[in-house]
Amino acid sequence: MNNPKPSGKNSAPAERTPVASNFIRNIIDDDLAGGKYAARTWGGKPGPAAMHAGAPSDPARIRTRFPPEPNGYLHIGHAKSICLNFGLARDYGGVCHMRFDDTNPTKEEQEYVDSILDAVHWLGFDWGPHLYYASDYFEHLYRFAQVFIEHGLAYVDDLSAEEMRAYRGTLTQPGRESPSRNRPPAESLDLFRRMRAGEFPDGSRVLRLKIDMASPNINLRDPVIYRIRHASHHRTGDAWCVYPMYDYTHCISDALENITHSVCTLEFEDHRPLYDWVIEKLADLGELARPLPQQIEFARLNLTYTIMSKRKLIQLVEENHVSGWDDPRMPTIVGYRRRGYTPESLRLFAERIGVSKADSVIDVSVLEDCLRENLNDRAPRAIAVLDPVKLIIDNYPADRSEPCEAPVHPHKPELGKRSFPLSRELWIEREDFMEVPSKGYFRLFPGNSVRLRYGYVVKCGGCDKDAAGNITAVRCEYFPDSKSGTPGADTYKVKGNIHWVSAEHALAAEIRLYDRLFKVPFPGSRKGRDAVKQSLAAAEHRADVDAEDVDRAEEPEIREDYDFRDDLNPDSTRIITAYLEPGLSAAKPDDCFQFERHGYFVADRVDSAPGRPVFNRAVTLRDSWGKQG
Repeated sequence: MNNPKPSGKNSAPAERTPVASNFIRNIIDDDLAGGKYAARTWGGKPGPAAMHAGAPSDPARIRTRFPPEPNGYLHIGHAKSICLNFGLARDYGGVCHMRFDDTNPTKEEQEYVDSILDAVHWLGFDWGPHLYYASDYFEHLYRFAQVFIEHGLAYVDDLSAEEMRAYRGTLTQPGRESPSRNRPPAESLDLFRRMRAGEFPDGSRVLRLKIDMASPNINLRDPVIYRIRHASHHRTGDAWCVYPMYDYTHCISDALENITHSVCTLEFEDHRPLYDWVIEKLADLGELARPLPQQIEFARLNLTYTIMSKRKLIQLVEENHVSGWDDPRMPTIVGYRRRGYTPESLRLFAERIGVSKADSVIDVSVLEDCLRENLNDRAPRAIAVLDPVKLIIDNYPADRSEPCEAPVHPHKPELGKRSFPLSRELWIEREDFMEVPSKGYFRLFPGNSVRLRYGYVVKCGGCDKDAAGNITAVRCEYFPDSKSGTPGADTYKVKGNIHWVSAEHALAAEIRLYDRLFKVPFPGSRKGRDAVKQSLAAAEHRADVDAEDVDRAEEPEIREDYDFRDDLNPDSTRIITAYLEPGLSAAKPDDCFQFERHGYFVADRVDSAPGRPVFNRAVTLRDSWGKQG
């Protein structure tokens, strides 16, 4: 299967691609119409990224960014964000920066960096020269922290994590000021520099902004912006033992890169006042140039039969409930790719579900339909028998075989035809024979005639059984003048049409029949998910986050009534040996086909070998075969 290759450019032609409007596009339209960025100095101040950030001759250009943390593999929710951020930049003739928010050295690895870059490229997007890392800005972030201290806007705090939590207050009660809050700036500055020098152990001190301990927004109650962590960073090595927190780093990184619209998911809505406070103060102090980035929140993706908590996905991998991050049942981009999803299908899904401010739950069937729609147009057809039983044509010569032809694609005659042999013994689907037929059954039963698809009409004479009464073979006779494509074919009128492959020539292949990883729509909940009511629970969680252990608040998710692992689907994988038309032996990894009647299948990109493809079922067909009988 051919995947689109990035163009090497980050911007689109001057004319915008016609797309459906949404509230984010309305904001951008208003900003551009009002000339918000017309006087912007695109060179930036000062900022290593800003010096490379683009075209000062194009003041109307917008800049977005996709800023993952390199502490896991991307999932389908990230795909929505990728399509949104890169799509906005493309449609407005702007650029989208690829930036890693790599501020937590204990959880980040180069493996995750590589996988994220590969996933974004595979989805069809490219960042051109705009690849950045928050770790590139560590010196700037450290200098800005000293500026905050010098102006009495930050202080070194000696409270332990437990004490800090107790002082923080609750959603209904204000916090209390730390005894360190009024520490003289010179003393805090000295301590902060000694923190960087490595004089203090982990957890002994933090640097906090001095904002408002009585604020109704807990994020403004003197948030921690630096903590001590004696750990090697995947890019900076052992150069640092103090690391900035996510909320502090992210907004400054946006400003240094001249980001115009910082689009993020809805759980960061109550972080926006802190985002604005940090960069507004730095602008007031002459450290950043205006206009500053604006944060815009949209509803994250909630998908039935799916979990997207990074913590839980890691749990599935580490506890061997799945074979790895790229297990075809996982909602990771690498998992979808290995299962047989295409970049086009994921982009179509992102477009179809749209962007809104309100939380909602998307049924996974919408995603599956996007894949069907994409593959129906592009996937070559092939025949596979998944549950085989022998069909013996008693009056066909045992030493003879002949070719039959079928279109590569029924709606694309330009692709030509494929050929496969017919012989005396065939494999057919076991369900295509009934010794005693039910009402409305038109396939093989004693005395009935059907057409072998692309072959002859045959009349069933009965079946062979073993000592236990199990059917071992079906018997029939063929009509030599009935072959499809010959003049005599039209003289035979039959209601049944069945698939087959030659037993002598068929390719025996491993087929992996994948289903949904979870057996219920809302894993871990008896009540289902009311995503709209999650904000309070999410806020309560964030109020109790230990700043020493967590950079970014855990994604808000439903309160579990029981362990989500209890809802794992025991039948989510079934491995069989099937018989395929012999031409499929040439299938290459990632080649995708519609196995007529059964669904869409892809040659596994990891386990397939030359001449020995292994096929994964990507998605079943719509239930049209059942209606045909």
